[in-house]
Amino acid sequence: MYNQVGDNMYSRIRDLREDNELTQTQVAKFLGMSQTGYSKYETGENDLPTSILIKLARFYNTSIDYLLGETNIKTRYK
Repeated sequence: MYNQVGDNMYSRIRDLREDNELTQTQVAKFLGMSQTGYSKYETGENDLPTSILIKLARFYNTSIDYLLGETNIKTRYK
């Protein structure tokens, strides 16, 4: 079982994808990976590498802290 921060992170990347009406396949293509590989990030089966966190934060125009569940503020730092 994952800790609360981890659970929050996985649900946040899923929620951001769904809020932007994107499929796992579309996000996976942006990241240059398979849909199955990306799906394992959303479920927490695989840990998110730092490079993927950075790409997702830029893609969704948010901060890594938001993705990690350290803040509820979605706005990216300037």
